[in-house]
Amino acid sequence: MATHNDTARSREPWNKGKLIGQEPPLKLPEIWAIRTRLQMSANIRELALFNLAIDSASG
Repeated sequence: MATHNDTARSREPWNKGKLIGQEPPLKLPEIWAIRTRLQMSANIRELALFNLAIDSASG
């Protein structure tokens, strides 16, 4: 019968082999693509939150 410690040792980390760290910022064409998709889907709330996040991040 396996104990709790045995199963913890055999489990792989969820981020094994993945790059870690901060992601690069969005480029201007990517920002406009997201805004356009949100406008076309009439998702006003998400568009407002996205604009707020972008405005807050830019300083």
